[in-house]
Amino acid sequence: MVMLEYQRNRLCDLHAAICKTFASPWRLRIVEALGEKEYTVSQLVELLGLSKSNVSQHLGTMREKGVVEYRREGGYVFYRLSNPKILIACRLMREVLLEQFERAGELSRLGVAYGKDSSN
Repeated sequence: MVMLEYQRNRLCDLHAAICKTFASPWRLRIVEALGEKEYTVSQLVELLGLSKSNVSQHLGTMREKGVVEYRREGGYVFYRLSNPKILIACRLMREVLLEQFERAGELSRLGVAYGKDSSN
């Protein structure tokens, strides 16, 4: 039993650490890009409009956390997502956020309507 609790806590710690990796909007954009295909740093620079040092720094963080992998081909280094489920997880979270925005919009419209009704 104690070991199970330790494992559960450890898993939560790792989950929190990986979520911190996605705390940057630029890293989320990199995930989206790499969900399409492999890219070099230079290609990501052009695609995202970030500096080479910023892209490299983000990729380094993501590589350290196991989010991206790379392969060398000739003089090029190509980056890709380490697991396609990463893109699915990020897109799922985006769907949740969009649904929250939609609900919030509906609630504020209802609030405005109730406000008008109650003032009549």
